[in-house]
Amino acid sequence: MADSNSQASDSVSRKKWIIENVLSLGLALLIVFMIRSSIIEAFKIPSGSMIPTLLIGDHIFVNKFAYGFKIPFSDLVTDHPVYVVKRDPPKRGDVIVFMYPKDESFYYIKRVIGTPGDTVEVRNKVIYINNKMIARDPITDGPADALFKKMDDPKYTAANLDLYKEHLDSADHVIMTDKSNYMGENFGPVTVPAESLFVMGDNRDFSNDSRFWGFVPMKNVKGKAVVIWLSLWVSLSDSQFIFRPDRIGTLIH
Repeated sequence: MADSNSQASDSVSRKKWIIENVLSLGLALLIVFMIRSSIIEAFKIPSGSMIPTLLIGDHIFVNKFAYGFKIPFSDLVTDHPVYVVKRDPPKRGDVIVFMYPKDESFYYIKRVIGTPGDTVEVRNKVIYINNKMIARDPITDGPADALFKKMDDPKYTAANLDLYKEHLDSADHVIMTDKSNYMGENFGPVTVPAESLFVMGDNRDFSNDSRFWGFVPMKNVKGKAVVIWLSLWVSLSDSQFIFRPDRIGTLIH
C-alpha cells in the first residue's frame, strides 16, 4: 500500500512539474512574441536595393516602438496596428521596414524620401523635394575604394558605379548610382498624399520602390531600422559563405 501511495504521489508530482514548466514556457514565449510584435524585431536583408547602407546578408534590429506603442498582435486581427501611444511619424531620411503595398505578405526596407504634402521629383538622378535640390557630394579615391571593398562583389567598382554622400535633412547617408543605367534618371513630380510616404532604395538604379509602384500607406510601416547585429550570408547552391564581423553593431543612418 505504501509503494502504491508513493507511486501515486510521484505521478502527481511529475504532472505538476510538467504543467508548471509548460506554463512557464508558454508565458516566456508570449512575452517574446509581445516584444517582437510591439517593441523590436529582427529582419534579414535578402536583396541589394539598400547597398551600400545595407548589404545582402545583414541581419538588423527594427525598432517597432519608434513611431508609437501598439497593442500587441493588433495588426493580426485588424488591417492595421492599433496604437495606444503615438509618437512622431517617419521623417525624411529614416530607413523603415514596411509591408509591400502590392502584396502585404512581403516586407520591404527603403529610405523615406517624401512625407505627406511633399512634392518629389528626380532630375538627372538628383532628388528634388518641393522644388529644392537635395545636395550630395561625390565620394572618390580612398573612401570610395574602401566602400567598394566592403561590398565584396566584383561587379561593384568605381568603373561602373558612382558613390555620393546625400544630405537629406539631417540624415547624411551614402547612395550609389550606375553610370550606364538611365531608367530611373527622371521621375515625377508627384505629391505625397496624406498618411503616406515616398520611399527609395540607396542603390538608386537597382531598387524597386515608390518610383515604380507608388506610395507606402502609413499603416503599413512596421518600424525603423536601427542597428546591424550580424552580417552573414550563406548560399549552398553558390558555395558562398560571407561573414563580415566588422559590421556587427553598425548603426543604420
